[in-house]
Amino acid sequence: MLLPMVMFSCASRQQNEGDEPKHYDLLTITAGDHELATEYAASLKGQQDIRIIPRIEGYLQGIYVKEGEQVKEGQLLFRVEAATYRAAVEAANANVQQMTAALKKAQLEYEGSQKLHAKNVISDHELALSKSELDMAKANLAAAQAALTSARNELSYTELRSPSDGVVGRIRYRKGDFVSPNIQDGLTIVADNRHIRAYFSMSETVLMDYLSEHKTMEAAVHQMPEVRLLLPNGQFYGQTGRVESISGIVDEATGAVSVCALFDNRDGILLSGGTGKIVIPSVRKNAIVIPQEATYEIQDKVYVYKVVDGKTVSTIVQVASHNNGKEYVVISGLQEGDVIVAKGAGFVEEGESVKS
Repeated sequence: MLLPMVMFSCASRQQNEGDEPKHYDLLTITAGDHELATEYAASLKGQQDIRIIPRIEGYLQGIYVKEGEQVKEGQLLFRVEAATYRAAVEAANANVQQMTAALKKAQLEYEGSQKLHAKNVISDHELALSKSELDMAKANLAAAQAALTSARNELSYTELRSPSDGVVGRIRYRKGDFVSPNIQDGLTIVADNRHIRAYFSMSETVLMDYLSEHKTMEAAVHQMPEVRLLLPNGQFYGQTGRVESISGIVDEATGAVSVCALFDNRDGILLSGGTGKIVIPSVRKNAIVIPQEATYEIQDKVYVYKVVDGKTVSTIVQVASHNNGKEYVVISGLQEGDVIVAKGAGFVEEGESVKS
């Protein structure tokens, strides 16, 4: 007779143990002003990267800068062997002198022909021939002078000077190498790094949020907050930047648009070709913000577990597309005073008894 009572007693104890509330971190919802910082991977480019390509061919005679050196506009970078081009200048100059003498002779002959023609010593035809020879002498001199200018230009091209202030990149050739206008990679690159542009991608959804708030692309760019640049060493660049432009084209493959932020770089700390992360702050007024680890997703819907009368109730919440990867701004589904499971939502079951 005692056996059934013992079994009933054990079953009751197991049932009570099963109803024992589980411990979870709980969060009571409050609203307030929150700043969310969103990070975007960025690539850095100088204000302009100018490829230094020779305009004439020849052997590289001199290299006057080092890789990574700061240079000024007009500073001598390279020199191509100039003997051939100097000789061409001398030959062209001699030809100009010869054509100048020929022009003087033709001028004198024409003036003499005019006098003879006035005295009816020579015919109209002979005067016209004299005038034609004078015109040809003038044309020959003009051609010689043009050739001299061309030869001088080519001689000047033997010196390659920096087209702007900047930093010298990799020098791909060495003294004695043969170079020509056909070298596509150039002798080096001068990167004008006085300003650095950081290029990053923003999702179309986030961009639409900005556009819905500011109506036009121009207004959205103008009203965007100052941005910061997180360097690869984990430190922030000392100056803030500003969004300069947003592409009007969505990449079909990624669903994102290209954005450019501009940073002052007078100290030369930022390097063209480098990388970093753009950090954009966003202030939400009187907003409800919850940790992402308090949520779980099913078919693109975001859920949390509310705690109602000590038991869990799965609840759909609408969250803003703009987030920092750690928190969500809740648009609907929660209100102040609600209590939710703050961590491990994916391990919670519907209707569980919970306590903090």
